[in-house]
Amino acid sequence: MTLHSAVKGKLLAVIGDEDTCVGFLLGGIGEINKNRHSNFMVVDKNTAVSDIEDCFKRFVKRDDIDIILINQNVAEMIRHSIDAHTQPIPAVLEIPSKDHPYDATKDSILRRAKGMFNPDDIH
Repeated sequence: MTLHSAVKGKLLAVIGDEDTCVGFLLGGIGEINKNRHSNFMVVDKNTAVSDIEDCFKRFVKRDDIDIILINQNVAEMIRHSIDAHTQPIPAVLEIPSKDHPYDATKDSILRRAKGMFNPDDIH
C-alpha cells in the first residue's frame, strides 16, 4: 500500500514596491485564484493606506496563502493590522526593500518571537 498526498501546495503572497513584487514574480510566485484575485500587491507612493490594509486582510482570510511577505516600510503603514494578526498561519514576514533597509527594532513579529524566550533559558 502506498500513501499518496492529495493536498495542494500553499502560496506565498507579497505586498511591496514594484521591484520586490517583480523579483518574486520572476521567481514564480504569481498565482490567480478561482475568484481572479492575485497573490501580490504593488504599492507605490499613490497607493492608499486603506487599500494596503484591505489587501492584507484579504490575504489573511484566504485559505490558499500560508506566508505573507511585506516590505517593512509598507508594514509600518498598517502596523495596527499586522499587530492584530496573531495566528501562526499565514505567517507574516517583514522584508527589506531596495530603498529601505531592514530594521529589526521595527519588526513586531520578531519582537513577539523574542518575547517568547527568557534570556536565562537560552543557555
